[in-house]
Amino acid sequence: MTDVVLITGAGIGIGRAAALAFAAAGHHVVVTDVLEPEGRAVVAEIAAAGGRAEFHRLDVRSTEAADALVADIEARHGRIDIIVANAGIAHKVPLSELSDDKWDHTLDIDLKGIFRVIRPALPGMKARRKGAIVALSSIMGVAYGWDEHVHYSAAKAGVVGLVRGLGVELARDGIRVNGVAPGYIRTAQLLSKEHSVGPDADKCGEYIPMGRIGEPEDIADVILFLASDAARYMTGQVVVVDGGLLVGRY
Repeated sequence: MTDVVLITGAGIGIGRAAALAFAAAGHHVVVTDVLEPEGRAVVAEIAAAGGRAEFHRLDVRSTEAADALVADIEARHGRIDIIVANAGIAHKVPLSELSDDKWDHTLDIDLKGIFRVIRPALPGMKARRKGAIVALSSIMGVAYGWDEHVHYSAAKAGVVGLVRGLGVELARDGIRVNGVAPGYIRTAQLLSKEHSVGPDADKCGEYIPMGRIGEPEDIADVILFLASDAARYMTGQVVVVDGGLLVGRY
């Protein structure tokens, strides 16, 4: 049976790779992002490959928009089977310059944005006793601190708590909730000189046991697994996908 999959932040990077992976597996993908041209391009790419997808602009900071989108999808398709909560930002800000507004902005997207998309979909999932949710954390939220990114690290650590709490609360309703904590992945975020490693990110592969930084597809395939019946006895878990970085640093 074809699943209806809602993916946030699906215009670029890991979200885009996840959208392509789910579409290739035969699912109907609802691509959402604030980046409209990029999101529509993903839908066009899926359609050109014979898959099924649609684009909707979604800013995960808006409860009203998230509620409306979920209601619209359920009205037209009858259900949402899978949510991939991927939308996020990472802005480099020294603590001395970290204002309340900047702190709130990051947590509003990276943590509360996940909650906003999941919450309205739960009544339908509970009624059908079926649902799989995958939320994106980071190695910076499970093991590392990140210099001048304390707000990002705090948000991504919060995702771990969200996954654990929802995993326990929703398990008896037939809903599984898991997370992925990527390491260094070739995305616009990582390649940003202003906010992250920059264009020389490949040099990070020198201290990653597998000898390279990851590709978005490396994460997308794990997301696909966690959302599938192959992971039917997994919930409340956050899987680190980092080429051996965390276990290999000594």
